[in-house]
Amino acid sequence: MISLPLPSGKWQLVCLSLTNSVSMAHFGYDQGVFAGALISADFLEIFPETKNSGISGITSSCFSLGAFFGCLASFLLGDIMGRRKSIYVGLVANVVGVVLQIAAYHLPQMIVGRLLNGFGMGITSSTCPVFMAEASPSHIRGKLVVLGSLCNTLGFCIANWMNYALFDHDGPFQWRFPLSFQLVFSIIVVTFLPFTVESPRWLLLRGRFEEARITLARLRGTIHDLHDKELNDDIRSIQKALEKEQESRVSILNAVRCGDSLQTVRRLLLSCGTQLMQQFSGVNALGYYLPTLLIESVGVSSSYARLLAGANASLYLGAAFLCLLLVDLVGRRKLMMYGSIAMGSCYLIAAITLREASLHPEQKTVLGKVTVAMFFLYYFCYGTSFAKVPWVYNSEINSLGWRTRGAAAATATNWMSGFVIVQFTKVGVDNLGWGFYLLFAGFCWSFLPIIFLFYPETSRRTLEDMDEIFKSRGSLLVFRDKILTQRSRPRVFIEAEQRRIAESSAPVPESQSA
Repeated sequence: MISLPLPSGKWQLVCLSLTNSVSMAHFGYDQGVFAGALISADFLEIFPETKNSGISGITSSCFSLGAFFGCLASFLLGDIMGRRKSIYVGLVANVVGVVLQIAAYHLPQMIVGRLLNGFGMGITSSTCPVFMAEASPSHIRGKLVVLGSLCNTLGFCIANWMNYALFDHDGPFQWRFPLSFQLVFSIIVVTFLPFTVESPRWLLLRGRFEEARITLARLRGTIHDLHDKELNDDIRSIQKALEKEQESRVSILNAVRCGDSLQTVRRLLLSCGTQLMQQFSGVNALGYYLPTLLIESVGVSSSYARLLAGANASLYLGAAFLCLLLVDLVGRRKLMMYGSIAMGSCYLIAAITLREASLHPEQKTVLGKVTVAMFFLYYFCYGTSFAKVPWVYNSEINSLGWRTRGAAAATATNWMSGFVIVQFTKVGVDNLGWGFYLLFAGFCWSFLPIIFLFYPETSRRTLEDMDEIFKSRGSLLVFRDKILTQRSRPRVFIEAEQRRIAESSAPVPESQSA
């Protein structure tokens, strides 16, 4: 087997960031690309069954269903295979699924292709953020994870503009080319993934101490000085946190019964909760169906709907860039609370204008413009809050032994929730009209008290600090504890890290010379 020379320091982080970011861009592209296919004349001619709202829903949402099962596979096998091998498996499933879709002339083949594509995306979308979080220095971890999520938005933006650019093409190229473009993302990932190192925390979890130390040294750029004090302090701290976690680890059954001091299930529920809230904010209802909703709810033309969807995606991308600056500056809790209020307000105004347009048809044009403005504003508010924060949060909040499982469970929650939302969006709009948007206003506002009461801040904490949060501060209600809600890293966690380093009894083994 050929061994590739591995970069170190900032170039290793560049390779990791490219792998994570392009994988997440593929994820975002998949969320937007099928919206154009659903209103393509050639697609509807080849698959006339999709004119039925129920079949259209399942054809769109089966991707999310496949992703759900991909997350389950990651939950069961992620800690056995490791981060890199999991991504390889996801890539293979993605490629096979894409090829089946672009060659489809019958609906069953299209659905099977989307299921396989989704299965691969479920594995990569649940593994990549964890991989990035475990390999990143704590002071830029949030930014690097959000960078991946930012590329998710970039992928979504590319998909929408591609759909608009191909509007004048009447044949199969109009929808087959956008679907085949997914292969570009897989090619880029498979180019850079061989140059990345495995997660040092996963290596420690598997008892491979020396490999973990060399890997961490490569990430920190100290590969030629394995006795660097800061490097060995970090590896001792991580190892000690893992040893303590393993001492208090219990079986899955006892974890479900809340019988462990690390509060595994509580952390799992918090992680899954952010993804549930993300999907029930209605983003995929708009992401998969925005052109359709603009045509049917607002009354614009097909070409104008595609143009608006592209412009909206560009605004969403700008909001995502802003979130990159805000996520560590403001903190996770405040961004999610702001998003809850702002998104719910946008839905309320959109529902009111749509209702008024149905009562006063002569004002439909003006009220339609207000509705479109609310969709745009919603995406801005979503882009600066729930679009990115849940991905950061679920990569941080879980314990080391459950980090892959927790991220997989959270991402599975995201995909299953997305499946439900996408499956019933078309039916909901057809039957509830403006009331459908009012429903999402209620969902968004309900998130505010949940976040305020139960969600601790994770900004500027190390991943090992998370165990300290749940071991030493067991109350379910966090809003009364400043240590759990302040943005800056509390002194008590810094002292706990110093104790872990001091208590580390095992000396760092000498590296083996070749």
